[in-house]
Amino acid sequence: MELMKEKFSKLLLGEDMSGGGKGVSSALALSNAITNLAASVFSEQRRLEPMPAERKARWRKEIDWLLSVTDHIVEFVPSQQTSKDGSNMEIMITKQRKDLLMNIPALGKLDAMLIGYLDNFKGQNEFWYVSKDADESEKSNAKRNEDKWWLPIVKVPSNGLSEVSRKWLQFQKESINQVLKAAMAINAQVLMEMEIPEAYIESLPKNGRASLGDSIYRSITDDGFDPEEFLESMDLSTEHKVLDLKNRIEASIIIWIRKMHNKDTKSSWGSAVSMEKREQFEERAEIILHLLKLRFPGIPQSALDTSKIQYSKDVGQSILESYSRILESLAFTVMSQIEDVLYADSLTQDPSLKDSSRRQLLTDSDLGAVKKLNPEEEMEKLKEAPSSMTLSDFMGWHFDPESETEMKNSGSLEEDTFSSQDMKKMKKPPDVVTTKKLSYIEKLENLRCLRSPTARH
Repeated sequence: MELMKEKFSKLLLGEDMSGGGKGVSSALALSNAITNLAASVFSEQRRLEPMPAERKARWRKEIDWLLSVTDHIVEFVPSQQTSKDGSNMEIMITKQRKDLLMNIPALGKLDAMLIGYLDNFKGQNEFWYVSKDADESEKSNAKRNEDKWWLPIVKVPSNGLSEVSRKWLQFQKESINQVLKAAMAINAQVLMEMEIPEAYIESLPKNGRASLGDSIYRSITDDGFDPEEFLESMDLSTEHKVLDLKNRIEASIIIWIRKMHNKDTKSSWGSAVSMEKREQFEERAEIILHLLKLRFPGIPQSALDTSKIQYSKDVGQSILESYSRILESLAFTVMSQIEDVLYADSLTQDPSLKDSSRRQLLTDSDLGAVKKLNPEEEMEKLKEAPSSMTLSDFMGWHFDPESETEMKNSGSLEEDTFSSQDMKKMKKPPDVVTTKKLSYIEKLENLRCLRSPTARH
């Protein structure tokens, strides 16, 4: 009770503990509270292992406190009331706001699934971790990923993972990827519905050329424009440069859209560029933005997203955005950790990969394969997916009874017990990426509901 009092006192004061009324809005205070809670709970989750019971209980308890605010965000809806004489009367009753009624339970399900997937790694012994401060002899040939210097180094047996463990890890990764896509879809939709703050609009230059710079503007407006060639020509060697380009592109899109909407007015946003040309330039900019989000899923939030979160006055939207963002971040982190194990395994098969760059979670072949993410569709796919399972569950999952009996009689569940026929009998995990090639116009439509995953908390 004392902890709850402290939490809600900080929220009511808007994080201004002096009580001087200089605190942030309630929406931002709640958003920050959810982000900070996730940072303190999940920052210690550096290995593929179950969360300690104490941390898990703390997370469940405190996130429920913060989400309880949404129970009291309501709207009026019509309803029927029957009076004593049997006549019906239409009245207005309160009901939780529709976006919260749909998305809070959905996010709660994603939350429980992610923690459940971590629980699946209990008792596995085919890979282990070496502390970053361990002796070089213990690290042996393990390669330190300089981008994750603070993480322990993952180790696998000298002959690599068993075939069933490799398939199980891939299954876990694909399952978490579906959760990631659902969180991304919800987060993107909420951000899209947030109003663009006046402070952001006032900070924009008055035309797209000033926002992009002469070189980028000429490339986008060139008759022979090709988005892939454009990105190849840009210096995207650092996170800062990628984020800078993303900010410039988003700003130019807002400028061009506003000019199109103000085409009949005499505002300072007017321009001599034709409506058709401006619409074409805006479409090209959105295609570039779409490709940037796919190729660089780990970059921080853009200036536009940060501004929306900072100036939002809608408490419900702020809670949905922050909750979906931290789940998106956790899913991305767990996927990266699985990728680290698979990479360590690949080094045992082909040591020459040690000097090559790491494989990204989204490869170039996936760039045209990611379709528009719709929250309802992604949640529906999760209903069809099988429940989470440990390695031992996976080893005996969906085998014919005769095959199972034969394996039990063999006294071993090692890799050599699985013939090619046995593996065919195992149910294939659901595909999570469509293979349909998208046109530029379809890519443009994707921008409305797609946003990159990133560890932002």
